[in-house]
Amino acid sequence: MKLKYNKPALMNQWDNRGFIEEEWNKALPIGNGSLGGMVFGGVKTEQIQLNEETIWYGGKRDRNNPDALKNLNKIRQYIFDGNIKAAEDLTSLALYATPEGQRHYEPLGNLYIDFKIRDEEEVKDYERSLDIEKAVISIKYSIGEAVYTREIFTSSTDKVMVIKLSCNLPNNISFIGRLDRSKNYDKVEAFGNDAIIMSGTTGGKEGISFKVALKMVVKGGKSSIIGNKLVVEEADTVTLFLTATTDFKEEAPEKWCIKTIKNATKRSYRTLLNTHIKEYQSYFNRMSIKLGEDYKNLESLYTDERLSRVKEGKEDLGLISLYFQFGRYLLLSSSRNCELPANLQGIWNRDMMPAWDSKFTININTEMNYWPAEVCNLSECHFPLFKHIERMKNAGRVTARKMYGCGGFVAHHNTDIWGDTAPQDAYMPATQWPMGAAWLCLHLWEHYEFTLDKLFLEKAYPTLKEAAEFFVDFLVEDSKGRLVTCPSVSPENTYILPNGERGNLCIGPSMDSQIIHDLFIACINSIKILGINDKFEKKLSEMLDKLPKPSIGKYGQIQEWAEDYEEAELGHRHISNLFALYPSNQITVRKTPALAKAAKTTLERRLSHGGGHTGWSRAWIINMWARLEEGDLAYENIKALLSKSTMPNLLDNHPPFQIDGNFGGTAAIAEMLMQSHNGGLSILPALPKTWHKGEIRGLCARGGFEVDIKWENNKLSEAIITSKSGLDCKIFSDNLVKVFYKNKFIIVDYNESQSLYKFTTKIGEKYRIILNK
Repeated sequence: MKLKYNKPALMNQWDNRGFIEEEWNKALPIGNGSLGGMVFGGVKTEQIQLNEETIWYGGKRDRNNPDALKNLNKIRQYIFDGNIKAAEDLTSLALYATPEGQRHYEPLGNLYIDFKIRDEEEVKDYERSLDIEKAVISIKYSIGEAVYTREIFTSSTDKVMVIKLSCNLPNNISFIGRLDRSKNYDKVEAFGNDAIIMSGTTGGKEGISFKVALKMVVKGGKSSIIGNKLVVEEADTVTLFLTATTDFKEEAPEKWCIKTIKNATKRSYRTLLNTHIKEYQSYFNRMSIKLGEDYKNLESLYTDERLSRVKEGKEDLGLISLYFQFGRYLLLSSSRNCELPANLQGIWNRDMMPAWDSKFTININTEMNYWPAEVCNLSECHFPLFKHIERMKNAGRVTARKMYGCGGFVAHHNTDIWGDTAPQDAYMPATQWPMGAAWLCLHLWEHYEFTLDKLFLEKAYPTLKEAAEFFVDFLVEDSKGRLVTCPSVSPENTYILPNGERGNLCIGPSMDSQIIHDLFIACINSIKILGINDKFEKKLSEMLDKLPKPSIGKYGQIQEWAEDYEEAELGHRHISNLFALYPSNQITVRKTPALAKAAKTTLERRLSHGGGHTGWSRAWIINMWARLEEGDLAYENIKALLSKSTMPNLLDNHPPFQIDGNFGGTAAIAEMLMQSHNGGLSILPALPKTWHKGEIRGLCARGGFEVDIKWENNKLSEAIITSKSGLDCKIFSDNLVKVFYKNKFIIVDYNESQSLYKFTTKIGEKYRIILNK
């Protein structure tokens, strides 16, 4: 499966921010989790814009407002009294952090390869491609009789980016290679006669120091270092090796870079490439997908042409399959064997001051990045997120104590490389939201639900417990006897009171109660699974009963706030009141049909007023339609995601670029084909009519199952279920099914009222499911 184009992404054109956005949006992303690049594929100059996961501005700080706790009860009383303006005025002084902003992500720099090509030379047969099955970028073109090729990959095993330059004719490769970071580096200097090293420190008093090393291995011709640049003349082939690290990860970054490149250059190019492909495919090849069969003639088209066809309203199921796997490629490339989770742009940021700081935005965006991790068979990609949750705990304990006088740990709607947990920004609709750590911790429980790894749960439970302990202390009782958060907001929305006053701060926004519900349930279940004798279970159970439940408002919608306020922006990008539908399972078609109907009304209202206008919001909507088993509506929104919020290189467009829409879109396609949130498997729960035939292999389900599905004429042909845990397998189906084990029909339990089939399984064994015709 390839993304391919017949022209390079242009470069060396600048606006006042750096690259012209349109051109960066045509470059192709590569990465090994830590080291990323955007490859432009130029003929006269190749440009690879570089990122390293730990290149962040500044150092660690305590930004917790020293006057928060002494003013907390006053702010709460203002809110309970309905004096929203006074509450928000005092909040902006006492609860906003000091200073208000966290640290931001920065680009590493650029690698330029300036080739000696005369302007009058005609370039023919240009093509660049990204093979997502091998994680290799290829560029090929002809000048006269000479055919030039480039292969570029970033190895996770060898920790290097490798660029091979070759030509079918000898003595035809001449170039100058250089590293640059505009004005934001200390120096580039020679290291021996075949390498250069760029050194620098990110901005701020306590900035992070970094090193970038670039080495050439040349066959034929001449090579040298002149000044601080690589110079190659009339070579046959050249292989460039690039690596980078920082003092956030390594005590001696330069020593690490030199050693890493030295080790890589001991091995042949073919060995490096094969090792890279083998390691990458050990993850990527766990899944395959094919939607339809009538798109073969479209595979000859270039990717931007196919995207344009979709924008014209034409079908291309092959592009959707490619988009699905591209999302898995991006997750592997930005969250594999690395230190930090994928940020707002994965590891592909072009700006020194990026949009929203390219941080970890944890009121949905970071969580969305990891929606495909378990279901799409990339469970290990979750680990950098789990590592960062642990990094946040110390800071979160301080924030909980200093700001709120509470135990446990807490985070607000952003965090950064240092695990900062204090409120971010001075933006009333978003800043005062103490739910970030709680939502992130639900990913710990999700990992257990899919893997049933009890040793993991033993390590994760103390973190889940600490997140819950904060709310044991923080929740307050409202006038109706409900336990609610206060103060908080519904991200990032505004309500209107009956007197016309607009507000953001509130008591018990619906999303808060829904997240706390899931966190408490995760803790209670963990205690039971681990056999812990803990009074905490009883405490949480008592509090659980007093949390506000999802409610239906006057328009037939799921209420966004504990009270049925009017919304200021009916088409708002956040749909926080439907957390209970997705990613949670508090609202389901089978168990809560009235709430499911209200959720559908909520989506219809949002969309009819312009909702889904950002890429990530549209991706969330697709997941929600899938949970409501509305396959055709889900598909309509997939087409909208591709036609309105996807750039030529298939990256998501907020705008500007954010990677969450890619990950949310991939998760949504999986959710349309298989669900496991409802106590059993639902196979093809939201299959659109247009997807009349297809197959998908390697989906993962809660309970430790792996599922392969084939269908034809919009009906299941067969499903192969592999049991990785030995639990009973439960399948919801409105059609009668047969189950076979080792080609023998087996008896299953059938609950007619729930349309639920159940059969026992053995670890490692496969079970074949077909419709009982």
